[in-house]
Parts: sequence; structure tokens; C-alpha cells
Amino acid sequence: MAAEVAPYGRVTQKPPAVKEVHVLWITAGLSCDGDTISITAATQPSIEDVVMGAIPGLPKVHLHNPVLAYEVGDDFMKYWYQAEQGLIDPFVLVVEGSIPNEKIKAEGYWAALGTDEMTGQPITTCEWIDRLAPKALAVVACGTCATYGGIHAMAGNPTGAMGLADYLGKDWKTKAGIPIVNVPGCPVQPDNFMETLLYLLYQAAGLAPMIPLDKELRPTWLFGKTVHEGCDRAGYYEQGDFATEYGSPKCIVKLGCWGPVVNCNVPKRGWMAGIGGCPNVGGICIGCTMPGFPDKFMPFMDEPPGATLSSAAVGIYGRTIRKLRAITNTTLDKEPKWRHKGTKLTTGYEPKTY
Repeated sequence: MAAEVAPYGRVTQKPPAVKEVHVLWITAGLSCDGDTISITAATQPSIEDVVMGAIPGLPKVHLHNPVLAYEVGDDFMKYWYQAEQGLIDPFVLVVEGSIPNEKIKAEGYWAALGTDEMTGQPITTCEWIDRLAPKALAVVACGTCATYGGIHAMAGNPTGAMGLADYLGKDWKTKAGIPIVNVPGCPVQPDNFMETLLYLLYQAAGLAPMIPLDKELRPTWLFGKTVHEGCDRAGYYEQGDFATEYGSPKCIVKLGCWGPVVNCNVPKRGWMAGIGGCPNVGGICIGCTMPGFPDKFMPFMDEPPGATLSSAAVGIYGRTIRKLRAITNTTLDKEPKWRHKGTKLTTGYEPKTY
């Protein structure tokens, strides 16, 4: 947190660059609202902590999410029109759900939010992005549908569904120079998203540098390592010890887990309050945080193509290492001989017979 030195050497906190920030959250993409539901479980920080001002240094935050809002109808939509007119500034635009291609159909629309007063027609999700993205301080894609298209963007889909960076362009930046921020997950891991939002809010307050992103626009500190690197089962893989059925504590790569090649921190972070997460509870990783999901990871439940070769290679090494380690374990799992020689008790203790 930035600070400045006052007279007589007293250090004071630097006041926020902005006093209020609005978060406009579109759930009108192609989705199930699962990402919104997921983030209600966040604790690091929680939504309540952010909007109630419990976090030091943050500007006041106003959240506008149609699933979580208590306003309805025009009372809710007024914030969107105000943002479009420049009456709300700054604001963070959050997009949930994949973006349909409204240009590939003869009539109607794929997804919309609210009604245009001039035409009486629904305002499409694409139109809202066109209106609001250029005016936003930051634009965040929440969940795999919004980041890369997700389930709706599978080959042959009729909507032309895509991720936000596909729609706006991967090199697109906000007026503040911030790239699109992708926080994938199906649904998004709750603390991953809220931590990212918190970072952007601190950035708005002038208390954080530019958010670090990888080449797929994901926060690097969250998606810089693979599932495998943070998985409690990784030690079994290294020893070539693989599960052959569900319920085993061993490495589940042969059951279809893509963990060794998927960027995700769920095994370390868990799902809620550090508990849960796919491999932590015995579920295989299906690659839902990756741009190629789901097409490149199907069929699920089958051993990944590369796993056959890699697991065979590590199996030879692992079996040898396991045997050598077992010998060493046997020698170490006992006290040194010099601590107590022989079977005769020399401690002064006399067993009693009853």
C-alpha cells in the first residue's frame, strides 16, 4: 500500500486515487450464472467485505449484478444507462458467459439485457459490451465461458460463441491501459475471482501496479503453475504409482486427469475455505481453465494421449525408486541401536505381574 511521509517524519496512508468504483456485472452472456453463484462462497476476500468497506485502502464499491441485486427492472438498469452516458466513472465491467456472434443469424438475437427505449427491442449483450467496454476502467471475463467461450463454443455450435478477448481482440486495452483480464474456471474458483477484482480495485485506488497477466491474459500468480505442481497426488506420479479405480489416494492420471499440463491453482487453494477442489476430492482435472476446453480435452475419463508414454516412462523409474525408498524407510523407521542395546530393560522399570 502506498504511503507518504508527513511533517516530522510521520507516515500516513496515501489517499485513494478515486473515492467510489462501480462494478457492472453482465450475466447475459451464454452461461448458467454458475460463476456468480460460485463467488458468493469467496472468503479471500468475500463480496461482503468488499462492498461493506471492510478492506483498508479501497474506495467505496457499488456492485450491480442481476442475480445478487435487490433492485429489479428500471431501478436496476438505470446504472447501465448512467455508465453508458458517462455519469458513472470509474467502473469495472465484468462479463459472465460466452459472447454470441449476433451477425450469423437471419433474425432475432442470441442474448440480451434490458430494452432499448428508442426501438423497444432488447439490447444485446454484444451491444452492451460495445457501449461500455471503451468507458470502463477495467474489463474482466469471469469464468471459462467469458474467457474462451467454454462449453458453448464447442465445434459446431450454432451461436458462434466466443470469449471476450475473441470479441474485442486479444490486444484490446481499456482507457486506463489495462488489458482484458481473464479469470477462467467452470465455474470460476471463488477466491481467484474476488482476489483479482480486489487487485483491480487497489489499482484503481492507485495502490497497486499494473496487474501481471500471462499470454492468455490470466493473472500470473493464480495460473502460473499446473494442477500437477500443486497436487497432493503428485508424489505418487513421481513414483509411478497410479490409481486404477476411483476412491484411491494415488495419482489419477490414468483415469483421465489432465493435471500435469493444465494451468490452475485449485489443488493448493481448494474450493471453499481451503477445502475441496477437483483432485483433492478424487475428481480428475478436465482442463476447464484452459483456452482449448472442452474440445481439446475430450473424451473425458480416458487416459490423456501423452499420459500413456509419460506414465510408462515414469513407471520404470518409479518402481525402482519405490523399492529403494522402501529399503531406506525400513532402516530409518526405528531408533538407533546405541540408544538401547539388547532386550534387557536398563531403565529401572520393573514390570509387574497381575
